[in-house]
Amino acid sequence: MTDLLHRAESEIQNRRLLSRGQGILVAVSGGVDSMVLLRVLHSLAPENRWRICVAHFNHRLRGRASDADEKLVRKTAAALKLPVVAESADVKAFAAKSKLSLEMAARKLRHEFLARAALKQKIKTIALAHHADDQVENFFLRLLRGAGGEGLAGMKWQSPSPANRAISLVRPLLCFPKTELLAFAHENKIPFRDDATNFSSDFLRNRIRNELLPLLRKNYQPGLDKAVLRLMEIVGAEAEFAGEAAQLVASSLRLDKVRPQAERYNFNDLPVAIQRRILQSQLSEAGVAPDFELIESLRQATDCFVSVGPDISVARGANGKIIVRRAEAPEFNDSELALNLRRAGRAEFGGRHFRWQVQTQKRTGETPVPLAQTEFFDADKIGGKISLRHWRPGDRFQPIGLKSAAKLQDLFVNAKIPAARRRELPLATTADGEIFWVEGLRIGERFKLTPQTTRKLVWQWTILAV
Repeated sequence: MTDLLHRAESEIQNRRLLSRGQGILVAVSGGVDSMVLLRVLHSLAPENRWRICVAHFNHRLRGRASDADEKLVRKTAAALKLPVVAESADVKAFAAKSKLSLEMAARKLRHEFLARAALKQKIKTIALAHHADDQVENFFLRLLRGAGGEGLAGMKWQSPSPANRAISLVRPLLCFPKTELLAFAHENKIPFRDDATNFSSDFLRNRIRNELLPLLRKNYQPGLDKAVLRLMEIVGAEAEFAGEAAQLVASSLRLDKVRPQAERYNFNDLPVAIQRRILQSQLSEAGVAPDFELIESLRQATDCFVSVGPDISVARGANGKIIVRRAEAPEFNDSELALNLRRAGRAEFGGRHFRWQVQTQKRTGETPVPLAQTEFFDADKIGGKISLRHWRPGDRFQPIGLKSAAKLQDLFVNAKIPAARRRELPLATTADGEIFWVEGLRIGERFKLTPQTTRKLVWQWTILAV
């Protein structure tokens, strides 16, 4: 038995990933990682009396190359006298329809297929070929996306399937670097196919793998992988402890049912990490994305509702319980009025009377004197045609001083504009649909006057008497 086979068997036994006599669905893409995993498990199967089935999902992302991957997997399974289950799907079309990234769409469809295949084969364990290099890439990928301790801990040796929690995912090669898997494949003449998309700079993961990590290893830390894996182990253990502690505290506080003895606990006196985990778990259960900013807003203030979606807001009670408030959403006002700004004019819309004119900026950098219900814009950036309308779902706006556009819903909440009033406020957009003015908010950042402005739009409005 080779060194890699012996170590893989030891990891499987010590971590209790697989039991004697069980069925295993092996996910095989045709790449070196999964082809090595298949050979390892197949070699260890007779002694452990495992029943192995091969599963392949064709993403149809690379045309003939994807079909060639499937052909290799089927040929290999036949040579090893193993049953094979395969499916294909148009990942690009699904990603567009579901508004997901290509990577997330592929992951979702792949896991759903694997779960279906496992159930069909009456198998409760799926073996995946993730390895140590994947762990390091995941660390930096999640670090750059602002993940917390649980995310930075990386993949576990064993975890439930995201498509069906009754099915277990195991990763027997998680401690092996890619170089060792490649060496094993060459030594044992294991055929495999390279995925050309792994070298494309279109994906952040590939840029991390092909650009960032080689730079860090060469110029900063030759032992980067070992250091990162050690850190992930530490962070993972601490995150797991924090999660278990949070569950114990939440159970003691009985957040779902107020009881007298809970009064002796003070949520604000708990360690910050425990506070965050308590809030995170409750938000996840409520179907709300538990991002860091939201958790911090809830942690630092009680009974202060934060908008998390159209007509949905959440707050934290004094005892740490998350309160979800859902308002019946009134229908959005779809009325709209097109205006021509090339000459001075007047118009009425949404209970307001509007007046406008374009003037020459007489002096570079001139700042007009602020007037009530009057705003000044760079006329050339706005253009000659605009539209007046009301707030619509998904609207985004970048007020002056903000570095990027934000959801108009969130800006209304921050400005403490009542929900009933939000749909009444008029807003103005350019011919391209970009919002440059919303009544009650600051003007658009991109359309402000600058030293380079040569023509300014004077925009005035008054509320019509009822």
